[in-house]
Amino acid sequence: MSSPKRRLLITSALPYANGQIHIGHLVEYVQTDIWVRFQRMRGHEVHYVGADDTHGTPIMLRAEKEGITPKELIANVWQEHKRDFDDFLISFDNYYTTDSPENEQLAQSIYLKLRDAGLIEKRAIEQAYDPVKEMFLPDRFIKGECPKCGAKDQYGDSCEKCGATYSPTDLKNPFSVVSGATPVTKVSDHYFFKLSDPRCETFLRDWTQVKTPLQPEARNKMKEWVGQPGESKLGDWDISRDAPYFGFEIPDAPGKYFYVWLDAPIGYYASFLNYCQAQGLNFEEWVKPETTTEQYHFIGKDILYFHTLFWPATLQFAGYRTPTNVFAHGFLTVDGEKMSKSRGTLISAHSVIECGFNPEWFRYYFATKLNDSMEDLDLNLQDFVARVNSDLLGKYINIASRSAGFLVKRFDGVVSDEAMHHALLTTITAASEKIAALYEGREYAKALRTIMELADQVNAFVDENKPWEIARDPERAADLQGVCSVTLEAFRMLSLYLKPVLPQVVAGVEDFLSLAPMDWDAVLTPLSSKNPIKAYKHLMTRVETPQIEALLAANL
Repeated sequence: MSSPKRRLLITSALPYANGQIHIGHLVEYVQTDIWVRFQRMRGHEVHYVGADDTHGTPIMLRAEKEGITPKELIANVWQEHKRDFDDFLISFDNYYTTDSPENEQLAQSIYLKLRDAGLIEKRAIEQAYDPVKEMFLPDRFIKGECPKCGAKDQYGDSCEKCGATYSPTDLKNPFSVVSGATPVTKVSDHYFFKLSDPRCETFLRDWTQVKTPLQPEARNKMKEWVGQPGESKLGDWDISRDAPYFGFEIPDAPGKYFYVWLDAPIGYYASFLNYCQAQGLNFEEWVKPETTTEQYHFIGKDILYFHTLFWPATLQFAGYRTPTNVFAHGFLTVDGEKMSKSRGTLISAHSVIECGFNPEWFRYYFATKLNDSMEDLDLNLQDFVARVNSDLLGKYINIASRSAGFLVKRFDGVVSDEAMHHALLTTITAASEKIAALYEGREYAKALRTIMELADQVNAFVDENKPWEIARDPERAADLQGVCSVTLEAFRMLSLYLKPVLPQVVAGVEDFLSLAPMDWDAVLTPLSSKNPIKAYKHLMTRVETPQIEALLAANL
C-alpha cells in the first residue's frame, strides 16, 4: 500500500487584504486542503503555506478612508482571514503576509537578477493622473461612459454592460473614482519585464505546452497567449507603479514601487522562507532549479495568466525552480447565479459560523462538486441540505449509531477479531487505491461517490442482518458481536477514506474507536479486541432549511 515518499510545497492563491473571505474563496482553500491532508496521510513530506496579498492602491485608499495606516489595516484583515481559515479547518503550516521583510528581500533580489539578465526595460508611458489626489490612477480607479455602447459609470478597462475592452483614454467623460476629478494625462517612467524577449517566449512555449502537465483547458488558453514559434504574441509586463503607493520600492528607482502582481506570487516563497527559518529547513534546497521537490499552486481560473506566464518566467530567469504544476478551478455560483449581495448569496465565511453551520457540511458539499477541470460549480442550497443530510447523516454516520450501542452494552466495547475477515470488509479495503488515485487526481466528486456507494453496501449489510432482531435472542450473542464488529470496522475504513474532507468528524471517530490518528495505510489495520471502543456520541447534526434562510438574511 505504501508509495514512494515525495516532498511537496503547496500553495493556494493569496487572498487580497481588502475584504472578507466568502464561500467563493473557500472553494479553492477546501480543494487545496483536501489534497494536502490526503498527501500527509500518504506519508509524504508536505508543506502548505499561504499569506495575505497586502499591497496596492486599493489598500492604501481604504486605509486612508478608515483613518488608519495601511499596516494597521492589513494586520486587522490578517486576523479575520486567519480566523476564517481556521474555522473551515484549512491546515496551513504557515500563514503569513506579503508585507514582510522576507518578501521585500526576495522581490528585490529577483528583480535585480531579471535586470542583470537584460529582461528589465525602462520606458516613458502616458497615464491618467488625478490632479486633486496627485496620484496616477489604475484602470479600475477611472470611470466614465463606454466608448462602444455609451453605458455610464463603466470602469477604465472594460464595460460590464456590453463586454467591450478598451484603454482608459477611450472613455467618454472620464472621472477619478478617488476624487471625482477629471483625469489628465501625464508621462512617467515605468519598468517592464520583457516577456516578449525570445528567451521568454521560447521558455513559456516549452513550459506550458510540453514540460508541464497543465489541465487541457489551461494548456489551450496558454497556446493562444504564447502563440507559435515565430509569432510574437506576448506583450511586456509593466511591473512598476508610481508613488503614492503601498508596496516595496524598486532598488535604485526612488518613488517607483513594485506592482502588486510582481511581489504577490513571490509571497509564496517569502511565507515558505519564514517557515523554513522557524523550522530549521533548508529553503534553497526546495527552490533551486535542480531540486527533486515538487511545487503546486491551486488558483482560480481568473488568475491563470499571472501563474502560468508571469510567475514561471520570473522564476526561470531569476534562477529558481519552476512550478511542477498549476491547478485552476472554476467559479462558484449560488442557486445557478453569480453571488449577489442584494440576494444575500455573497455569503461571508464568518457568517456561516455565526449562523451555527458546521463548516464540514460545506467542505463535503464542495468536494462532491469538485473535479480536475476548470468548470464552474454551483451551490444549490436545497441540494446542499438534502445531500448533507442524506450522505453524511443518513448513509455514513448512521452506520456507527446502528451498531456501536450493542457492542458497548453487550460486549464491553470489544469487537470480534474473527469478524475482521468478512467479505464486505475485503471489498472496502480493495477500494483503497482507487480512492487514493481519485484524491491524487483531484477527482473528489468521484472519490466521494465511490465512498458513498460503499456506505450503501454497509447499510444494506446491516439491513440484511438486522442486529436489533439478533439482539433479542440470547443464544446468538456471537452473531450479534460479529455483525456489529463488521459494521464498525467498515465504518472505520469509510472514515479513513473521508478523513481529508472531514478531519474534525474523523478525529471524533478515532477517539470513539480508541484509535491513533489514521494514515492511509491504516486501512490494513483493523479494529482489535485489544482496544475496546468507547460509548458512541453524536458526531454530526442535520442541517435544517431554516438555517439556510437565516444565513441568507445575515448576508443581505
